[in-house]
Amino acid sequence: MAQALDIDRWNLECEFNNTDHRTDLNGIDRLIVRRGQPFSISLYLRSGSYQPGVNSLDFVAETGPQPSEQYGTRASFGLSASIDTSCWSAAVTSPPGDMVALSICSAPDAPIGRYTLTLGHSARIEFILLFNPWCPGDAVYMDNKENLAEYVLAQDGIIFRGAYKHPIPTPWNFGQFESGILDVCLRILDMNPKYLKNPGKDCSGRRNPIYVSRVLSAMVNCNDDKGVLLGKWTGDYEGGVSPMLWRGSVEILRNWDTQACQPVRYGQCWVFAAVACSVSRALGIPCRLVTNYLSAHDTNSNLVIERYVNENGELIQSKEMIWNYHCWVENWMTRPDLKPEFNGWQAYDPTPQEKSEGVYCCGPTPVRAIKEGELTFKYDAPFVFAEVNADVITFMKKKDGSTSKVSSNALVGQKISTKSVGSDAREDITHLYKYPEGSAEEREAFKKADHQNKLLQQQQNQGLHLNIKVTSDMRKGCDFDVFAVVTNNTQSEKKCRLLFGSCALSYNGFMGGNCGFKDLLNVELSPGGERKVPLRLNYSKYGGQITEDNLIRLAALLLDYTTGDTTLAVRNVVLDNPEIKVRILGEPKENRKLAAEITLQNPLPERLENCCFSIEGANLTGGGIITERLGPVGPGEDAKVKIYFTPTHSGLRKLVVDFDSNKLCHVKGYRNVIIGK
Repeated sequence: MAQALDIDRWNLECEFNNTDHRTDLNGIDRLIVRRGQPFSISLYLRSGSYQPGVNSLDFVAETGPQPSEQYGTRASFGLSASIDTSCWSAAVTSPPGDMVALSICSAPDAPIGRYTLTLGHSARIEFILLFNPWCPGDAVYMDNKENLAEYVLAQDGIIFRGAYKHPIPTPWNFGQFESGILDVCLRILDMNPKYLKNPGKDCSGRRNPIYVSRVLSAMVNCNDDKGVLLGKWTGDYEGGVSPMLWRGSVEILRNWDTQACQPVRYGQCWVFAAVACSVSRALGIPCRLVTNYLSAHDTNSNLVIERYVNENGELIQSKEMIWNYHCWVENWMTRPDLKPEFNGWQAYDPTPQEKSEGVYCCGPTPVRAIKEGELTFKYDAPFVFAEVNADVITFMKKKDGSTSKVSSNALVGQKISTKSVGSDAREDITHLYKYPEGSAEEREAFKKADHQNKLLQQQQNQGLHLNIKVTSDMRKGCDFDVFAVVTNNTQSEKKCRLLFGSCALSYNGFMGGNCGFKDLLNVELSPGGERKVPLRLNYSKYGGQITEDNLIRLAALLLDYTTGDTTLAVRNVVLDNPEIKVRILGEPKENRKLAAEITLQNPLPERLENCCFSIEGANLTGGGIITERLGPVGPGEDAKVKIYFTPTHSGLRKLVVDFDSNKLCHVKGYRNVIIGK
């Protein structure tokens, strides 16, 4: 009969294992490993020595409060001659002696989370198991080293905001390996209602990245649960922090954790998406953040946005809106519930907009399914399809209550963007979500989506053409002109009325105060003629109206007196903030104090009060934020500070800077710093 080993103590070899499993940035004080990949532990015997065929050792791996073989949350196994990476297994890798080197491997489809591993009768070890995108047997396997470095290991990134004709890169510190963040991510899973209702079943579901992504989609917002963030899109941000002020996910996740899982106030789409990206990467799922410009919010699932304007061309607020941009995330995984061509990137959206299966969550749905118009596939394909591909029909509501259709060149789903692998450049991924506008494949996708061909909807006014042109240099604090351009493509004289207005706009489509308006009752155009009508936007007028988004909505409405036809042109413009200049003083070295000089010039014709620089960076600022306040800054003067920080890891790091004052809010900048060993 085999004899049990008499174990005295053990060494989990955390530094070796965590480095081998690419979890060492979480620290090396405890064992954190990835599934389907062997790890090593050393056993020291109290008496005797290990003899093959003589000694035995039984193992039991358990996760969750109700471990069971049936749910796959408990696995029993013994010693094998060699490791089998397709299931839980263990093998001795050392020669006979009083020290036994063990190699242990989890199943590549084991549930992720906290584990207890019992060895024989006397030893119990604890470890954390994560998804393993480096393991071919794992559902999140990604066969590209550069992509893995970007979508799993990169702790900072770029979020694209602004407008579709002027995408603005905003830096973000995902910080998924900062101290304590992994524990917060595991706590998010444990606070989800499915876990609280049936922990055994929920922990079993954690083997599946589809299930985990859906849980995260619901838990990053707090609408149905003790989720992380509370959204707010209007009014002041009393009792919390403006979404514009966040520079990274670390502070948000830590605040939620330390405040007994009370929602952190406040988030908007890019904040929800960025936090979801941090958590996905922390758990080992490759993830990227995506921005969809001119994103439709379809509330009645008919894939059509019906919008109304008044007789001045001003939009009448309604539930169905076109957001200036909207952000969500994509997780990389196989879809064994669907055909193989739907493996790969899956869109999921943690911003609470519409309910799915009774809960505010959205996705994951295959990006390929959106492109092909396959709207029956799980989860929430019709909603995402509408965001990138809805038709837009515009009606004018007249004072007498009647409505008439307006010809409009409204676009939806433009310049779908994500950060490029290995650089801060914008990668356009529109082609992954939709076929080219007007192509046969696009028509086919619409038919499959049981939706009318959008080309039939667009009854273009061939006679008079209207568009809006802007200058390239539109900086906050300056006065500048925008232009409505009317072209007469007919053979006859045209007499028209042109209304040209502007108003402040928030990124999700809500409109603010008037920034300038012009009403020309008699615009005469000869056949083939063109008229360029300027509208002056003065800082003295728009400065007090625009929100932190720096957005202005321009709308031109053209009425043809001879035919009665009405044409609408709309364009959103974003004003440039001043550049933040970051100068590194000295040579950046790991664990050596470093200085940076940070400068911003006041572009406004007025004094800035309550000025503050905030600086953050993964493995640069110790997981915290450096805050430097400074006195008033006059027009044209420089706001300047010098900060000191100590990098804790080598490699490429992003130093994220935020400037805030009474008149110039949330100006963001960054500097890439290469830290040497």
